[in-house]
Amino acid sequence: MVTSAIIEAYTMEKRKKLLFVITKSNWGGAQKYVYDLATSLPTDRYEVVVAFGGAGPLADRLARAGVRTTSITSLERDVSIGGDLKSLFALLSVIKKERPDIIHVNSSKIGGIGAFAARIMGVKRIVFTCHGWPFNEERGFFSTRLIRFLSWLTVIFSHATIAVSERDLFDGQKMVGVRSKLRLVHNGVREPALKTRADAAAFIRSLAAKKGVIIDERDFIVGAIGELHKNKGYEYLLAALAELKSDTKLVVFGEGEEHEGLEAMAAALGINNRVAFAGFVPEAAAYLAGFDVIVLSSIKEGLPYVVIEAGFAGLPVVATNVGGVKEIVEDMRSGILVQTRKPDDIAQALDMLKQEPEKAASFGRALRESTIAEFSLPRMVEGTIVVYEGR
Repeated sequence: MVTSAIIEAYTMEKRKKLLFVITKSNWGGAQKYVYDLATSLPTDRYEVVVAFGGAGPLADRLARAGVRTTSITSLERDVSIGGDLKSLFALLSVIKKERPDIIHVNSSKIGGIGAFAARIMGVKRIVFTCHGWPFNEERGFFSTRLIRFLSWLTVIFSHATIAVSERDLFDGQKMVGVRSKLRLVHNGVREPALKTRADAAAFIRSLAAKKGVIIDERDFIVGAIGELHKNKGYEYLLAALAELKSDTKLVVFGEGEEHEGLEAMAAALGINNRVAFAGFVPEAAAYLAGFDVIVLSSIKEGLPYVVIEAGFAGLPVVATNVGGVKEIVEDMRSGILVQTRKPDDIAQALDMLKQEPEKAASFGRALRESTIAEFSLPRMVEGTIVVYEGR
């Protein structure tokens, strides 16, 4: 008679070891993606390990979830030949130790290093997820060409590349000889455990007050969530806010390298008493109901989580038409799409939603309906497993 212990041991032996690699342990879209997959994949099929650079919210959350991690301290976001070589050798050591069946690399820099290291070590299945191609960022001619070449090499070294949006899939397919390696798997999220509107609004007002921004019940509260990085285009959102009446307030959840410069810009525009940079907020999506609208002012994106989460919360969205945003938001039906670097357009969209609350509510309902249907976490997990298995 076969005992349950023998069955369990056999099942564990048949599991595939999966090593996720990501550059940093902060909390952005790519980190959320890794966390959601690492904590949602079936444990009877995959043994998960996550490698990243440094400490941060991702490391903390994975530890609480019981996911094993390893740190590669030499990983840095910016290109550094010495640091990158250290990262390569450190990653080779991690792969040698862990002996993964599958390695899943995320973010542009570690994508190339990780896929190359995995090839050297003979990993059976190498998967790269493109969270927005870096060659679509604003760069000089030669820099753009070099980064496009490096992105192509990353795809070549990988057995499969996941594009999180149709736009990324289209841009990837224009590279020579890689069309067969590209797969479309949209980002998906768990439906947030939302606070009530009253509790969320009270929390947002308390955060704003700590930053010297007073928000009363009559104010129109604009929310923005994301890393304070140049790709997020926050300067255009600040310029838009300066065009609106004083009863429109902005609260930004997120931290990053642009923090000081954005605060200085707000002061120069005379709106520092109307915009609160609240810093990193754990479980930020839980407080979405406290906003009247969510704005995405980015100049570069993949498939932004904040827009999907706003949809689950039934909030109207004003977003720049970049990356895969139009795959989530249907203009003037489930939100308003604007051009990048157009503060006037953002201001006009916000003013319309403020003046027409019924239309704003209808946008939110339509966005919730479409996100539930198209951007659920189980759907993303299922699609990713298909890629892992090479089907």
